Amino acid sequence: MRWQPFVTVAAVIEKDNKFLLVEENINGTVFYNQPAGHWEFGESLEEAVIREVLEETAWHFTPSELVKIYQWSPTTKPDVKTTYLRFTFCGDASYFEKNQPLDEKIIQTHWLNYDEIYALKNQHRSPQVMRCIDDYLLGQRYSLGAIAIVEP
Repeated sequence: MRWQPFVTVAAVIEKDNKFLLVEENINGTVFYNQPAGHWEFGESLEEAVIREVLEETAWHFTPSELVKIYQWSPTTKPDVKTTYLRFTFCGDASYFEKNQPLDEKIIQTHWLNYDEIYALKNQHRSPQVMRCIDDYLLGQRYSLGAIAIVEP
């Protein structure tokens, strides 16, 4: 059996010293996360994060930089060999699409400051939530040109 990671994208979106998070219901448990999701076949990573932000928050997102690439393997189920490879972008949420339905697992979206996010730490979907914000605030940034699409 061949192993492969789950490739995901996420967005750190800051406006007026607050960050856009989603409150989501995953199998009956409420978590907080950045707008994030799986990279789908045929998309660039930038297209994936733009789509995920719109689907989960109704905000139109324009990525400007790559914050970092994260590798995470949850240890909650030691018999399951799962690894996530998360490409986290930052950028601007420019327009709210008020009639856009949200992904069915999203309860609501929140603009929260750092202390409010930290206070919810036990309800974060993964340790990546806080780590991405911390790295963003530390100025971790890479040009979108770091991701090259190779055409056939």
